[in-house]
Amino acid sequence: METITVERVIAAPIQDVFAWLTTTTNYTAARTILRCRLDRPGADAPYGVGAVRVHLWTIGYFRERITRYEPPYVTEYVVDRSVPASRHELGRMTFAEVDGGTHVVWTTRAEAKIPLIGPFVTRVLAKRMITRTFSTILAAADTALTRATV
Repeated sequence: METITVERVIAAPIQDVFAWLTTTTNYTAARTILRCRLDRPGADAPYGVGAVRVHLWTIGYFRERITRYEPPYVTEYVVDRSVPASRHELGRMTFAEVDGGTHVVWTTRAEAKIPLIGPFVTRVLAKRMITRTFSTILAAADTALTRATV
């Protein structure tokens, strides 16, 4: 199981950054994201606890369920289904106000479900691809939110 963490400071208010990054249909602004949709809204907010979102990224298909939603500071999710198959323990985004904007920390803990070579594939390929994908989404958020405030 590998833990992958990507961080970025986005020069925008915490509420705006949280809203943009928890509304996953925004992710299609990133070049590595093909399609995202909300399959089932959450109990208290569209992307709140219990929400199910479906993503088609260049690295795969993911069906995720929101397990924690505390605006504007944290959201967590688990991947219930994926292609290629993976084992997923945690997905989390945390948001903190800092000088110059909002510090976002995106962490996931997962591994490829491939007998015998899953850990190797995760460490060598998947970790690099997930890091790049998360980085492109955070860059898209940065572009969208800072362009809107200029």
